[in-house]
Amino acid sequence: MRTNAPRLPDALAARLRDRIMAGDLRPGDHLHLERLAEELGVSVTPVREALLALRGDGFVTLEPRRGFTVAPLDCQDFEDAHRLQAVIGGELAARAASRISAAQLAELAALHEEMQLSSPFVLVDVGELVTRFHTTVSRVAESPKLAWFLDVARRYTPHTVLSDLPDWREIAVADHHAVLSALQHRDPVAARVGMQRHVVRTGELLIRHLQQRGLWPEPENPPLPGRSASHPEQRGGR
Repeated sequence: MRTNAPRLPDALAARLRDRIMAGDLRPGDHLHLERLAEELGVSVTPVREALLALRGDGFVTLEPRRGFTVAPLDCQDFEDAHRLQAVIGGELAARAASRISAAQLAELAALHEEMQLSSPFVLVDVGELVTRFHTTVSRVAESPKLAWFLDVARRYTPHTVLSDLPDWREIAVADHHAVLSALQHRDPVAARVGMQRHVVRTGELLIRHLQQRGLWPEPENPPLPGRSASHPEQRGGR
């Protein structure tokens, strides 16, 4: 317990961030420390630390005599974060293609196989497998600063919501197969494109989900999948 205690506020911040990103906690909602502590089964202190961390990331505000409230979540900020994820994630995948070993390829292939086997079962957390796949690619790329920036941008991706989105499991399996194939062929261009495509498609699904939940208004003429303004290839980037 003592070993895990320092990490508790980070874990709580991640859970609360996901609830905000999923639309379960709405902009303007007051966050009662005692109520959250009771709901999460912890003391008030780690909850306060978690909320202070979320305040630093811009997810909550702290006002005198009012306490913590959920900050407005701007759709443009969300799109920008996924655009950044696509660019950085694509670069890390390209670098990994030039460095990856046979053992590391076997590790990624095993993760992808587990994704395939797990995707039909709703109780299995496919999002956790995807996170492990991306973490392995980042490790292989041997670019810790880029990986750090990617982790910051990923705070705008509610991982606990992903597995419940229509078609996301099938998309994740197909997209990661393309990335894995590029890595197996030591093809940095294909690895970059494959990773960017996956991040963009995930972002589009999440935006559509949050629009349907009423967090943002839905556009009158929504872009076709893979053709949003946030797609790196549509903006001349790679």
